Formats: sequence, C-alpha cells, structure tokens
Amino acid sequence: MPEKIIKTSPRLPEDAIVSVTVDAGDPFVHEIRAGQYVRIVDLEGNQAVDTLFYNAHNYADRYSAQDTIREQQNIYLTTGTKLISTERNVLLTIVADTCGRHDTLGGACSCESNMVRYDLEKRSMHACRQTFLKGAIDWSQHTGHSLDKRDLTANINFFMNVPVTPAGQLTFADGVSDAGKYVELRAEMDTLIAVSNCPQLNNPCNAYNPTPIQILIWNADEADKSIHV
Repeated sequence: MPEKIIKTSPRLPEDAIVSVTVDAGDPFVHEIRAGQYVRIVDLEGNQAVDTLFYNAHNYADRYSAQDTIREQQNIYLTTGTKLISTERNVLLTIVADTCGRHDTLGGACSCESNMVRYDLEKRSMHACRQTFLKGAIDWSQHTGHSLDKRDLTANINFFMNVPVTPAGQLTFADGVSDAGKYVELRAEMDTLIAVSNCPQLNNPCNAYNPTPIQILIWNADEADKSIHV
C-alpha cells in the first residue's frame, strides 16, 4: 500500500475569501485563479467528494486520471501529487492533506451504475452524475461558458477508499477519513473546480450516511505572487 503523506496547512479558515458548506447531493462550481488555494473539508467524516477540474480558459483541457496516475506512478493521491490535464498541464498541486489517500479509479455513481451494481429499484436514487450535470447547467447559465454532459469525464473521489486487489479488482471499502480532515490544493493555472458531494447510500464509502462538506478558498500567498503572474 503506498505511503500516506500527512501534512497540515498554515492557512486559517477566517482568512479565506470563500467559505461554503455543500450539502450531500449538492454541486459546487467555482473558478480558482493561479496561485489561489482551495481546501475541501470532510466535516463529519467518511464523506466521498467527487471532483472534476478544468483549465478555466479551455474546458476541453481537463483533469486526466490516466496522465496523473502515470506521472505520479501511484493510483492514490496525497500531499505532493500534481494533477495533470489532458494536454499535460499541471492544473493543481496537493499542498496539504490530513487524510492521506484519495481515489482516482472509482468514478462517479450514476443512476445506471446504481441499478447495475446494486438493484434495479436503485435506478431512481439520486447520483453524482446528476449532481455534476446540474452544476454544469447552472454554471453555464450563470456565466455563459458552456459546460455540459460531454465534459463530465473521469473524476477524483476525495476521501473515498477504493482498494485495488492484486488481481486488479476495485473494492469499495469503509472510508479512511474522519471529521475535520481535509485536502488542500494550490492552483498552478486558472482552474475550474466542479464538485458533486456524493449522496451514495448503497456502499460503505461514506458509512451509508452522506454528510456536508466545507470548501474554503484563499488568495495567493505573497511568496507565490511572483510565480503566478
């Protein structure tokens, strides 16, 4: 099992320029400027936070699970991980992480996958693909920048525990996070973040109890401003 790299952040919540609580099943979409920091906080523990990242000036250039895994030579994300885009840009770097491991392979739950994985009657249950789509539609209507179903590709599952067996099988296990744990990232370029706070009730990734998260954003540190200009 790859080593977890635990690191805390010096940034204080009261200094954040954005502080938002996102309920389970809700989306959050926001632009993060180069040099800014974004922190995702697991408020009550074991909550899976499905997240997509895009180049804020070209949504076709978005987080690539394949390129990130290949460049890091690690299927899990933790402190120091650079999130690579489809055009080989570094979108963000994880600069602090008090959980230590985040999933790149489990994907986002959908009505169809709920039906196939669990039961035909589960198809009507709310799922992350729906939440992503709602966030994309709301963002497009609000900004005039088109983000739609075609842009919903492979995502990160922050705080989610998806062990991989020696045979290569994915297993959805109990979460490894706890109340108050967080992951913090620095934007290396202007980046759009899209979050679906997972409402999943059918597997133990969030202890069968979806809960709210908090998202905090800080301006660039003075030391970073000369780099990100």
